Amino acid sequence: MNVLVKLQSILATLLLIFFSTCALAQTKIIGRIVDKANSEPIESAVIREITNASNITVSNKNGEFILDTKNKNSSLVISCIGYQPLESDSISGGSHRFELQRGSLDLKEIMISSRSSAQQFSTITQIDLHLRPVNSSQEILRFVPGLFIAQHQGGGKAEQIFLRGFDLDHGTDIEISVDGLPVNMVSHAHGQGYADLHFVIPELVKNIEYGKGPYFADHGNLNTAGYVNLQTVSKLDKNLFQAGAGMYNTFRVLAMINLINPHKENESAYAAGEFLYSDGPFKSPQHFNRFNLYGKYSRQFSTSTKFMGSVSVFNSDWNASGQIPERAVKEGLITRFGSIDNGEGGYTVRLNAIGIVNHRFLNGSEIENETFYTKYYFSLFSNFTFYLRDSINGDQIHQKEKRNLFGDKIVYRQFNKIGNWDLNTQIGAGVRVDMTTNSELSHTKERIEILNRIQLGNISEQNFYSYLNENFHHGPWRIDLGARFDYFNFNYYDKIKTQTPSQQKTIWSPKLNIEYSFNQRLQLYFKSGKGFHTNDTRVVVSNNGYEILPSAYGSDFGFFYKPSSNLILNAAIWYLYLKQEFVYAGDDGTIEPGGKTIRKGIDFSARYQFNKHIFVDANLNLANPRSLGLPKGENYLPLAPTLTSSGGINYQSRQGINGSLRYRLISNRPANENNSIVARGYFLLDAAVNYTKRNYELGLNIENITNANWNEAQFASTSRLRNETSPVTELHFTPGTPFFLKARVAFFF
Repeated sequence: MNVLVKLQSILATLLLIFFSTCALAQTKIIGRIVDKANSEPIESAVIREITNASNITVSNKNGEFILDTKNKNSSLVISCIGYQPLESDSISGGSHRFELQRGSLDLKEIMISSRSSAQQFSTITQIDLHLRPVNSSQEILRFVPGLFIAQHQGGGKAEQIFLRGFDLDHGTDIEISVDGLPVNMVSHAHGQGYADLHFVIPELVKNIEYGKGPYFADHGNLNTAGYVNLQTVSKLDKNLFQAGAGMYNTFRVLAMINLINPHKENESAYAAGEFLYSDGPFKSPQHFNRFNLYGKYSRQFSTSTKFMGSVSVFNSDWNASGQIPERAVKEGLITRFGSIDNGEGGYTVRLNAIGIVNHRFLNGSEIENETFYTKYYFSLFSNFTFYLRDSINGDQIHQKEKRNLFGDKIVYRQFNKIGNWDLNTQIGAGVRVDMTTNSELSHTKERIEILNRIQLGNISEQNFYSYLNENFHHGPWRIDLGARFDYFNFNYYDKIKTQTPSQQKTIWSPKLNIEYSFNQRLQLYFKSGKGFHTNDTRVVVSNNGYEILPSAYGSDFGFFYKPSSNLILNAAIWYLYLKQEFVYAGDDGTIEPGGKTIRKGIDFSARYQFNKHIFVDANLNLANPRSLGLPKGENYLPLAPTLTSSGGINYQSRQGINGSLRYRLISNRPANENNSIVARGYFLLDAAVNYTKRNYELGLNIENITNANWNEAQFASTSRLRNETSPVTELHFTPGTPFFLKARVAFFF
């Protein structure tokens, strides 16, 4: 026994000497990279040691980085999309500040980094954002390659989302956040994971971070097909006033103003406001109006401590013509832009508040805490079946809820060395609480009279979680090992029916990602992991907790390749399996078993630069989604996309003319399980032209240049019209926007 103790003591001493020697042999350069024009932190800048080209790191969202080197003094090259490269000589250990000067976009400056494939995905979105700034809140999600959206009620309702062979409804299997604030609403009156992004002012988005698949330990509930996190700017380049108008009685006004001098380095504050109105192309005017206010304050209290806080207010209401049946158009009862029931529409309000404190310790580790709160109100009137259930009053339904959502999350990051390996440890924990009162589904008449309350109750859902992610990096290798633990408590107080007991459930989610970079042109990666999404609380308690956290298992194998200085390619083959689940159908308050599913596919993206002004991009996405356990030919997943593609050509110039010509393509796909009803595909062309000068900008946008007749949202539904004696099951659709022209003028000051 004594011999064993002595051996352990000797081994511990040797390890201590070894790691101490490694630490002493290293010089630690700690840096912060900012925009020279406004001191805004620059994320995803690549820092490379000139004498050792393989020694590379990447700046985080605060513009900070740590680079270990064997040299006492090093020469660095710092590069980032849209900035001029910076060379710094004789950099010693300690803290340093680097300012990058803005420049034109040049793909030659982009290298494949062994630090993370996530950085490569961020590079793709940053390229796209530089070439075609976001012009609408709906367009934000389309920047994610392979992601398509569809609006099917008046512009104010959350968009329907499609990604990787999923009809994600309004957000069931994709986690969406803004500056870390959850957007998805669990156990929502209209559908699980409802994600309404209309409270975001698009001009404030500086980065779109995304990941496909359930491979990320810091992302939990709903992250099965993927996640999207929008990051807003900390300060404005310039004050802005913008006014625009377009067809169908559409106009928009926007103002963004710095409240503190933007050249003040350690403190910033700004406010922004937006108002939008549109009647749309429909025979019954939509009267869609949206009002947004947003304010953000940031302060660097010291070199190590930073605070950011933001508040936003969102209000929207609209009328809608809803989905219409094909037979009504074919028989001439209505036009494509007519309606069977024009009494649809809604109203929604959202108030958000975020506070984030970040502190960096002397050893380079950091801790960040974010607290958030949302107050939310939602009211929606719909009619999907017309006179199927009530031949006299019609089938109009009303869904509404009031919600308080609040939570807190804390993340600790530490950087270490184990021999020649860099070790990046991330430990996180958090809580999210959703308190919904009077979540209601009612049968109504003309938005006024309640004919029958189908569901009414209060919902309480709590999520406590923690996770650990260890990132090992050495030379060309990067290995991520992660694990996540989630605990949920579900409670539903039913005001109509018999009470059901609350339910609790836990789930573990392991992750493993491996990357190998052959050089600065080629990187291979393999991703694998387990994810999940919660079912609606009303499903959970009514099924006694059975299968309330259906798991998802996925893997990706892909590459980033830069065959020439002006071409970047990304491709991946992927697989995703979902276990049995129960789905809450919010439109009629029923529970539907979803069964086991499997999805396989291929993603491909390319970015090419002809010269300093002309860029081309293309995304192609193939998927084979199927239900398991059903006969072949009857196992299609309704509305799941099988082929999508998007891309275009962009002309960029910092001054003068710039613009783009973009396309979107989605193929025909099954609308029901046996493919007897087909959701029709479409091909659309959009264009944008801007004339930019130092103090003003003129812009012109054209949607659907060819004026194609296309269906934006489509469903296989059973309905009955007033004059029909029996119901009919067929395709119901919301027509897509025809040729649409809008112009704007912006002033910078």
